[in-house]
Parts: sequence; C-alpha cells; structure tokens
Amino acid sequence: MDETRRRDLEAVLFVADEPLTAAALGQVLDLPRPEVEGLLSSLAASLEDRGSGIVLRNVAGGWRLFTSGDALPVVERFVRSSRHTRFTKASLETLAIVAYKQPVTRHQVSAIRGVDADGVLRALTDRGLVVEVGREDSPGRPVLFGTTPEFLERLGLGSVSDLPPLAPLLGEAEEEEDDGAAPGADDPAA
Repeated sequence: MDETRRRDLEAVLFVADEPLTAAALGQVLDLPRPEVEGLLSSLAASLEDRGSGIVLRNVAGGWRLFTSGDALPVVERFVRSSRHTRFTKASLETLAIVAYKQPVTRHQVSAIRGVDADGVLRALTDRGLVVEVGREDSPGRPVLFGTTPEFLERLGLGSVSDLPPLAPLLGEAEEEEDDGAAPGADDPAA
C-alpha cells in the first residue's frame, strides 16, 4: 500500500508544472499531511539512494522533481542541442539586477546596466521570471519589479535569500577588469 501511495505521489509530482505543498498533495492523494510529508521524505531518499537522474527538492514553498546535478553535462548537451531559448547576456544581467536589488524600477535597472532595459524587462516578464510587485512612492509612481516563484524554481532556490552573496562576485569582476586594463589606463596623464 505504501509503495502504491509513493508511486501515485511520484506521478503527480512528475506532471506538476509548479512546486506542490504537502497540503495540496494531501488533498490530491486523499492523505493526511503528515503521511504525505513522510512519503515525500521517503521518495526523496529513495531517488537519492538509487542514484536516480531525478531528485526531489523542496523549493519555493513546495516540492518539485528536478534533474540530478550529476547528470548536468548530459542535460546541458541535450538543452543546447534542442530548440530551448537561451538567455542573452542582457537578459542575464537584467535578471541579476532585479534579483539582487528588488524591488527595483525600470529606470534603476537601466541606470545600472547603462542602457535602456524596457525590452529586456518585458521579455523577462513574458517568460514569467519577473513581475510587477508594486509602485514606488515617488513622482510618476514608477512600477517596481521583482522576481517570481518560477525564477526561484528554475534556479532551484527556496527564497531570494538563498542567492549567493554579491560581494565576492564583485571582487572577481574587479580583478577581471584589472587584468584586462590597458597599460597606463589608470594613469591620468596617459
């Protein structure tokens, strides 16, 4: 009986297009939440123990199946060879700004990037990664943008606080700039 319930749980998680809470799964499976939580733990352990290409994670407030990190090279090769749309450098830069600075206005994103961000923000909104989260309390009441649960899900994060700290990344960027600087670039007389 427990195997049947675990099989049913796995099937529901497989077809779900968003993370599912234990309570929602309990309603679908007609099981009490504590039993569903036990089944989730059992399924996650079973997938891990057998070295499955699929893992079960608790992300963005619910449970979702993901491909295993060990299968990353093969999955990357598949995704690159398929017709999946990739992110442009502009999209990645804009998404990073929104993720780390949220809530942020279109003007603030454009100022940080040094170019107009309207089209990129529109594309990220269309892809469901960025959403309007309110309006700034200033003249014109500009729209404030933030990331969505789908953003968290696609990055495998539980919350925005799980993003890596920005300071070490900035140090690496400064080192790269220093390495690529032209000789005498820091010299005002040059």
